[in-house]
Amino acid sequence: MSSIAVGTRGEHRLVVTPELAINFLGLEAARVLATPALIMQLEMTARDSIVPLLDAGFDSVGTEVHVRHLAATPVGMQVTLHSEVVEVNGRAVRFKVEAFDEKEKIADGTHDRYIVNIERFAQRLAEKRA
Repeated sequence: MSSIAVGTRGEHRLVVTPELAINFLGLEAARVLATPALIMQLEMTARDSIVPLLDAGFDSVGTEVHVRHLAATPVGMQVTLHSEVVEVNGRAVRFKVEAFDEKEKIADGTHDRYIVNIERFAQRLAEKRA
């Protein structure tokens, strides 16, 4: 099914754009990378690191996220996200995740994903909708 090894790493870089920033503080100068956007980017960094190792017709879905958002990152600043596989148990894969902006570490935690057969997954969703 897959050949995912402990130690498999992923990295992604992005610039914080207004679309990724909070806007509820009411002051443009206070806009920073939103926690939900940060978590989504960490999840995708982990997912993208293992997709090339999966057999055709398989992907992974997130099942658990434990992330500490440690520091604010303003709009326009670059962020580097890292993932590393720390455990593989059958189709369950656990990652250590971290993120850094240009000045400091902004997040750390763990993220779990589960490898799925895409067709079977879609079939289960169709049954759930019925």
